[in-house]
Amino acid sequence: MSWLHFSSQNHWEELLSASEQAPQLIFKHSTRCSISSMVLNRFEASDLYRTAALPCWFLDLIAFRDLSNLIAAETQVWHESPQCIVIDKSKVIYAESHGSIDAKAIQQLILDK
Repeated sequence: MSWLHFSSQNHWEELLSASEQAPQLIFKHSTRCSISSMVLNRFEASDLYRTAALPCWFLDLIAFRDLSNLIAAETQVWHESPQCIVIDKSKVIYAESHGSIDAKAIQQLILDK
């Protein structure tokens, strides 16, 4: 699988629209943080990511902090890094950060829908 790169407000609107059909995942990553890199590597090694169980959007927080702020304001999930948010039908169904990001839990959540 490869990431869908989140780089504009149009991507946010596209993600919300797509979430009406299937859950969408946003991974907020700080390219300057070793913890964020470690969590990202662990996530990319997960079955959830490797099998493309759901669309995964990548948000580079250093380059696109304004988009992170937009997502935070609209979802009421305040910014952390790294952070994983799953949106289904325009609503947050999962939000965790740092070591609490659990790809197996997300996969189970999607399967239980």
